[in-house]
Amino acid sequence: MHLVQGTKADTLDQAATLTGLSASTLQHDTASNILGGAAVLRAEALKLSTTIPATLPTTVSGWYAPIAAYSHAGSRQTAGMYADAAFKLLSTGFSATADDGETITLAPQTVAPDKTTLAAVPVSPTAVPAGCKSDSNVDYPGAIDCVVPAATYDCNVTSPCTYQSSTRPSSYAMYAVTIHDIEGTAQDALSTFQDLNSGVSVHYVVDSDGTVYQALREKDIAYHAGNFYYNEHAVGIEHAGVDATGYQWYNATEYLASAKLVAYLLTKYNIPLDHAHITAHGTTPAPTTGSAPNHVDPGKYWLWDYYFGLIHAQGVAYPTGNTPAAGLFRVNPASDQAPLGPNGTETAANNSFFTLYTGPSTADPVIPGASGTDPTDETTNIETQMPYYYVAEKADEAGTGMQMYQIWYGENDRLSGSSPSQYADAKLAWVAIPAGSAVPVHSYVLSLKPTTKNGTIKIYGRPTTSASYVIGTAPTGSQWAAPKSVFEDGTSNLWFAIDYNHREAWVPTTEATVVAWY
Repeated sequence: MHLVQGTKADTLDQAATLTGLSASTLQHDTASNILGGAAVLRAEALKLSTTIPATLPTTVSGWYAPIAAYSHAGSRQTAGMYADAAFKLLSTGFSATADDGETITLAPQTVAPDKTTLAAVPVSPTAVPAGCKSDSNVDYPGAIDCVVPAATYDCNVTSPCTYQSSTRPSSYAMYAVTIHDIEGTAQDALSTFQDLNSGVSVHYVVDSDGTVYQALREKDIAYHAGNFYYNEHAVGIEHAGVDATGYQWYNATEYLASAKLVAYLLTKYNIPLDHAHITAHGTTPAPTTGSAPNHVDPGKYWLWDYYFGLIHAQGVAYPTGNTPAAGLFRVNPASDQAPLGPNGTETAANNSFFTLYTGPSTADPVIPGASGTDPTDETTNIETQMPYYYVAEKADEAGTGMQMYQIWYGENDRLSGSSPSQYADAKLAWVAIPAGSAVPVHSYVLSLKPTTKNGTIKIYGRPTTSASYVIGTAPTGSQWAAPKSVFEDGTSNLWFAIDYNHREAWVPTTEATVVAWY
């Protein structure tokens, strides 16, 4: 029931007081959790009542304002988005399976929420941090103005510095949004971006309560993606959270506020709504093997399918085109949409990363990757929503019920050598995903063709003609999903982005043949 316990809202302890139940019981028992949520929602309704004594709404439509207040969002706009999402469930209906296996069904209802009451919902905006101000001098309406002054932070003017002034999109095309997590709080991020010696910056910061801070103008180049080409062409958004424990941070209000911001950016810059253009820091390649690996945020607990649905609900259409080619797929599992454990808790399976094996069985060895057991490692897996092309498919020979898909994958097989290297080698591997979770996706399919005598193709960390940016190879004839193409800056050279491993990579069109397209 989204009971939270933090410095900005503490509905968990409020529910404990109202029900007489312990916080632990409210956290771990489904019936108690629902009771606690109901108690908090009732309290919000009574606070908003205009009668004496206070009374509860007598119609479903009258609960719009209490639900908005229940969000504890930092702005009335975000609180309204929260209530809109709840009433959309009422209008569309749903059928879902409860923890005990029972099917719960709600028939669609025609309910017109009383949105006029939203103005009465009290909001408690976060105190404006030092170096910021509440004014209208921002690109995104409603953002808190934390834009750093050019005279002291712009690398075109001074040093030390944290960003580079520009005139995007006239100077560089803008065709991506990069999603990050802060590895801490929004204040941690703002403190870092206001530190001249940090050498880093970002355009926006989204707090856990939905507050959006603008730290840099969209036209300027932020230092955020670990790959300067992506810095030149993307808008960066940081989110309060920690990637290894994201399920303890990311929440409905934060997702909703971020989705509204991204919907604004996609519309403004004509950016498609898919994972090829709304990238993760973790799907962004390092530009060179010497600078690898890049970061891994927002991590395995960022729910991409849920997030894209929220952006779509803001009026942004999904990409359309011809029927996707056979063999193209993206992973769209239940673990990317709802908790999998009992009593609403998340488990190790409730994530968006899926492992690759050397053979068509989960009993086979995992492909070579980084040593250790870091849960955020991205050398042996893929994440949801990224398009891939499979050359074979079969049920897991180990009998788990998983489905195995054989794909080309840039393996980090040199990390365990006598001279460890981040250079990758493309090989066939088998990814294990829940049966039924592979769904069609729009993308080109490429077959690589040789331009060298040894029959291998160079793979690049950015679409730039220079041996410095070669990060791996792939054999001739290997086939790849290529969801986007771009012209190399300042040239007529066309490049394809391919999903090389967990991350994106680049190949010039002169070394590829399009064998299928959407």
